[in-house]
Amino acid sequence: MQISDAEAVVMDVLWKRSPLSAEDVVASLSSRQDWQEATVKTLLNRLLKKGAIDAEKDGRRYLYAPVLQREAWVQGESESLLDRVFGGRVAPLVAHFSEQRKLSRKDIAELRKLLDGIDDGRR
Repeated sequence: MQISDAEAVVMDVLWKRSPLSAEDVVASLSSRQDWQEATVKTLLNRLLKKGAIDAEKDGRRYLYAPVLQREAWVQGESESLLDRVFGGRVAPLVAHFSEQRKLSRKDIAELRKLLDGIDDGRR
């Protein structure tokens, strides 16, 4: 499922805490986004149409909750990035970051640990 960057901001609020009303989402975003309530409601409606969230009537308002799980979205976004930019390969991605941004000793240690774990699982 493709969701825009703006929709992902709204989803992040709902992944952290739900169900929420549109007003609750607006309040949660007020410190990091300068969006009007109408903008947030538009984004919620788009997410509803895509099936990423669900709405349940609660008196005169609706409460929104995610259907799309964050882990599934992250996996899709990661695979899309790898396919589009790095031909589906992880090694060029790591090489790019090591060339463009110096990896800290902690980053390198974590990568080694991950690789050792993968290696151990294949034996």
